[in-house]
Amino acid sequence: MELLTVSTDQWNAWISQFFLPLTRILGMLATAPVIGQTPVPIQTRLGLGVALTLVIAPLLTPSEASVSLASLTGAWLLIQQLMVGLILGFMVNLIFAAVTMAGEFAGLQMGLGFASFYDPVHAAFQPVVAQFLNILFSLIFITLDGHLQVIHALVETFHQIPIDPVMQLHAQGWQTGLMWAVSLFVDSLRLSLPVLTAMLITNLGLGVLNRSAPQLNLFAVGFPVTLAVGFIILELALPNLPTFVARMTQESLEAALHVVTDLVH
Repeated sequence: MELLTVSTDQWNAWISQFFLPLTRILGMLATAPVIGQTPVPIQTRLGLGVALTLVIAPLLTPSEASVSLASLTGAWLLIQQLMVGLILGFMVNLIFAAVTMAGEFAGLQMGLGFASFYDPVHAAFQPVVAQFLNILFSLIFITLDGHLQVIHALVETFHQIPIDPVMQLHAQGWQTGLMWAVSLFVDSLRLSLPVLTAMLITNLGLGVLNRSAPQLNLFAVGFPVTLAVGFIILELALPNLPTFVARMTQESLEAALHVVTDLVH
C-alpha cells in the first residue's frame, strides 16, 4: 500500500491558505464597529474569525508561490494582511466617531455639556446626547445589515487585493484616508446642524428678551428653553437618521476599499 506523502511546500501552502486570510479577518474584527467593540468577548471574535476563514479561504485562488510563515517574507505577508484588515474596520468605525462628535456638538449647545456618563465601549466619559446618538446609530446599523455589508466588503478585499508576497505600500492610500476623515467631519457637522441652528436662533431670541426685559432672570428661563428646543429639534431630525446611516455606511465601505487598494497597489 502506497503511503501518503506531503512535501514541505504543500504544508506551507496549506498553512498559508488558512492563516493569511485569518490574519486579515481578525484584523477587521479587532477594529470593526459593533462586533469589534470591547463588550464583545475576544473568544467570540476569535471564533467568528475562524468560522469566516473556513468559509472564505476555500473560495480564494491559492498563491502559486509557496511562502513559509516562519520566514521574513511570510512575516511581512502576515503584517500586510493584518494592516488591510485593521484599515478596513477602522475606516468603518470612523462613522461612529463622527456621530459621537455630532452628539457632543449638539449636547454642548443644548446645555448638556456637563452631563456625561462613563462609556464602557470607549472607556471614557461622554455626553448624554453623544451616547444616545451612538447607541441609536448602532441599532440602526445592525437593522440595516451594516455588519453583513462589512463582511461583504472584507470578501471584496480578497478579490481586489489578493494575497501576494510582492505587495508594496504606497503613500497614496494614506492621503485617501485623510480625505475621507475630512468628509466625516463635514458629515458630523451636517448631522448636528439642525440642533445648532435652532440653538443659535434660540440664543438670539433670549438675547433680545434680555435686552427688552433686563429684570428677567435669563439663567432661570434660558436653560429650560434651550433644553426643550434642543430635544424637540432632535426628535424631529431622528426620522432622517436611517437614511443618514445607510449613506454613511455605504460611503465608508467604498472609501475603505479605495484606501486599502491605493495603499498596497
